[in-house]
Amino acid sequence: MAEFEPKVIAFLCNWCSYTGADLAGTTRSQYPSNVRIVRIMCTGALDPIYVVKPLLEGADGVLISGCHPGDCHYVSGNLKARRRMATLKTVLSEFGLEEERVWVRWISASEGRRFAETVHEMVGRLKELGPNPLAVQWAI
Repeated sequence: MAEFEPKVIAFLCNWCSYTGADLAGTTRSQYPSNVRIVRIMCTGALDPIYVVKPLLEGADGVLISGCHPGDCHYVSGNLKARRRMATLKTVLSEFGLEEERVWVRWISASEGRRFAETVHEMVGRLKELGPNPLAVQWAI
């Protein structure tokens, strides 16, 4: 039987985290290929439904990553995202989903290594948790 390999969707801020992920690639920092990156202009523009949808459709985890607080290109977008995702995690836990399946991390454009380490850490934790239970319950 093959080892469980989690599927991760990563919503990355255009100005910081996406550039950090690009830096990880250009500096050849290895990270698992389990992650699928979605580039967004700002984490503050991320509607929580776009976090829930992949979880209901089979993703095992979602990473939301943007500029460090105080360094947001749009002034306070990342603070808005932090509040929204804290509320969303509470709601998801009411539906039986572990909070560790949704990660919010602040990664700047110069932190390519940190991006790679975050993905390694998240994939490792998701392997411990196992497959997403919502994907099985809500599958059509």
